[in-house]
Amino acid sequence: MNNIAQLEGMRCRKHYFTLPLDYAQPQGPTLKVFARELQGLQTNAENLPILLYFQGGPGFAAQRPLANSGWLKRALQEFRVLLLDQRGTGLSSPVSYRTLSGLSATQQAEYLRHFRADNIVRDAEAIRQQLSPQMPWSVLGQSFGGFCILHYLSAAPEGLQQAFITGGIPSLTRSADEVYRATYQRVLDKNREFQRRFPDAQQLLNTLAAHLRQHQEYLPNGDRLTVEMLQLLGINLGMMQGPEAVYYLLEQALLEGTDGQILNPLFAEHFTQMLSYHTNPLYVLLHEAIYCQQTSSNWAAQRVRAEYPEFAPDAAELLLTGEMVYPWMLHQISNLRPLQPCAELLASKPDWPTLYNLQKLAANKVPVAAAIYSEDMYVAREYSLETAAQVANLRYWLTSEYEHNGIRMDGEHILDRLIALNKGAQLR
Repeated sequence: MNNIAQLEGMRCRKHYFTLPLDYAQPQGPTLKVFARELQGLQTNAENLPILLYFQGGPGFAAQRPLANSGWLKRALQEFRVLLLDQRGTGLSSPVSYRTLSGLSATQQAEYLRHFRADNIVRDAEAIRQQLSPQMPWSVLGQSFGGFCILHYLSAAPEGLQQAFITGGIPSLTRSADEVYRATYQRVLDKNREFQRRFPDAQQLLNTLAAHLRQHQEYLPNGDRLTVEMLQLLGINLGMMQGPEAVYYLLEQALLEGTDGQILNPLFAEHFTQMLSYHTNPLYVLLHEAIYCQQTSSNWAAQRVRAEYPEFAPDAAELLLTGEMVYPWMLHQISNLRPLQPCAELLASKPDWPTLYNLQKLAANKVPVAAAIYSEDMYVAREYSLETAAQVANLRYWLTSEYEHNGIRMDGEHILDRLIALNKGAQLR
């Protein structure tokens, strides 16, 4: 069967790999890991070196490209691109409450402890040994993908020719509590900016929240729309065009029915589409674990939230939250509810392995170019700069031109500048 698909301006080839669940037990259970290889249409494109893309997340599959555009357009000039579905996502042994239903909560937690950046990188290196055994490859990481690259540099730098990071330089040592204190402050700033840009947004939020406190309204998937769930819309405030999308959604939240105000079905449908917790459980189950090294998170975002009473769901002036995850989500979101005992076990796990080798990073020889977005709501600028100073051979471009999803909005330009950085070009 021909395994090469044709898309606008490029060819695609599917790759499936059988890899260990636990690399400490290579003869034990295995996973299917999927990656999609993209090639340009130019002569000899099939022989170009490989650029592996680490998707943001955790818990999201790699993008499904439609055409040779955006950052792919720039990348395919010099590389073949490999879009990796990280384990548990997309076509890589995907995780959901249904795929885990035959396991006890303890067994589920034991299984999912293998789904952090360390094992994602082990998968990547095992794939490189099959596709590019004689040559290190280049890597590009967006958001959580950058976290994976910092681990790659710590664990297997010999596999890397160069690295590019966009919006994803983590702290190497700070706790989840410290990360969320910084995050809440940035989310406060984004709320203020949202209210400044859209003067009636606060009243729209307050009116909708009051309605939800007095009436039981439900989303198309059957979940009740609570005030706490409404606040989750704030995850979009840190994206380019995200505040606009939230505002236009709030404008049409309520309708006048024969018996008073009712929730607009159009709002309910679009609200569900703007949040992905119900379809991407790994994001909730492992989000806080990406910050844990020899410690547990114990629902850090929930605990730290108590230090910021402005975010209380019963506040007179309702604010939106960010990308934090909360234990109540495992009760209110039906697709997560069966995984609630597992989530509690993962949140209390005290011995997550260390992710970063500070000595190796200080002596790093792999060229790294990073875009740091100064107004990033998700990854603290100060922590990114702190880490950049601890990693040798890392050059960064600090810019206020983009929000966290800059690679999606202007990826061709951003990747071009990062490639130039690694080539030693002087940025103008």
